[in-house]
Amino acid sequence: QVQLVESGGGSVQAGGSLRLSCEASGYTYSGKCMVWFRQAPGKEREGVALIYSGGGSTYLVDSVKGRFTISQDNTKRTSYLQMNSLKPEDTAMYYCAASDDFVSCSYCDKAGLYNCAMDYWGKGTLVTISS
Repeated sequence: QVQLVESGGGSVQAGGSLRLSCEASGYTYSGKCMVWFRQAPGKEREGVALIYSGGGSTYLVDSVKGRFTISQDNTKRTSYLQMNSLKPEDTAMYYCAASDDFVSCSYCDKAGLYNCAMDYWGKGTLVTISS
C-alpha cells in the first residue's frame, strides 16, 4: 500500500523560508509525478508545483514562481518544496499527491495544476505565515 507523508510545515514570519518534504513509501509505488497542493481556510484547494519523476521537469503556478522550487531526491520517492519569501497569503494546509499515470501528470501540468487526477494523497502539513 502506497503512502505519502508530508513534513516540514510550521509557523514563520513573512519573508521567511520553509522546506516541505513528501516521502512515498510502499513497494508498489511507481509514481510518474508528484504535485504539491494547498488549501487555505475557506478557499478551494489549488495546485502549487509539479515535478515529473522521470526527467525532473517542473511546473509552478504563477503565484509562487520565483519564490518556490520543487525538487526530488535520487530515489524519486521524495519531493521537496522549498518555499522562500513567504507571504501571509501562503498560509494553508499543504498536501502532496502522486500519480502512477504519465498521461494524468501531463494533463495536470498542461491544465495549470487544475482538475488533477491523482492516485495517492498525503494527509497534509500546516504552514502558517505571520505578518
